[in-house]
Amino acid sequence: MAIKSPKLDTVAAEAVDLAREAAVDEGGDDAVGAHLGVVAEEGDRIVTHSFECRLPGYADWRWAVTLVRASRARVATVNEVVLLPQPDALLAPDWVPWEDRIGPGDIAPGMLMATPDNDPRLEPGFAATDLPADADPSEWVQLRTTVAELGLGRQRVLSRYGRDEAATRWLRGEGGPDNEMTREAPANCGTCAYFVPLRGSLGVIYGACSNEYSPSDGHVVSLDHGCGGHSDVVAEQRAKELPAPAFDTISIDENLFD
Repeated sequence: MAIKSPKLDTVAAEAVDLAREAAVDEGGDDAVGAHLGVVAEEGDRIVTHSFECRLPGYADWRWAVTLVRASRARVATVNEVVLLPQPDALLAPDWVPWEDRIGPGDIAPGMLMATPDNDPRLEPGFAATDLPADADPSEWVQLRTTVAELGLGRQRVLSRYGRDEAATRWLRGEGGPDNEMTREAPANCGTCAYFVPLRGSLGVIYGACSNEYSPSDGHVVSLDHGCGGHSDVVAEQRAKELPAPAFDTISIDENLFD
């Protein structure tokens, strides 16, 4: 069955001046350009006139003025005036919710970022998802109960998912093994005295660098990371201490002002 196209109402289609006046009232006389055409809309006696938009910053947009004529009426009336983009128009980016706009490192001083109560990276404290291999589950349950009664411990801790996510992200970062610094290093961090392992399961792979001369100082690094400041790189000889000056100019200059 063929779909019947809407019929163009002659009275509303010929009311170009009325449509232009409505567009001018909305955007100003300088904002409305040439008449671009008229189309029939779904419904009885409804048409939309299009006009060129001359507003700065609205290239390839058009004014759309919808007119409607009531049954048995001799004139049309204005129903709606809007700006509509054409295919090549410059559009604002899609709206992104605030919680999805925050990226890594975006938290600045004074900024608060709430953590969802169902964040998969976290779980209730003492949730027993990171038990040692030789742990007694009954002892762990007793410990968890005691800590809860005393009000000690953290309410939420990293879940296994949270630890895995952090480990993967750190491996891809500058503290991981796949970078120029590591390829040029004499040895990896796992054999360096400046490597301070993390606690828990993350300590099996990661630690913090404590070498003040390393670019990784104070940052998390993997066992396979490395830099030129490895502790096993020892100088062949120590720097010589300079002897005392043969002529003490400092004390002599001070005596001149006494």
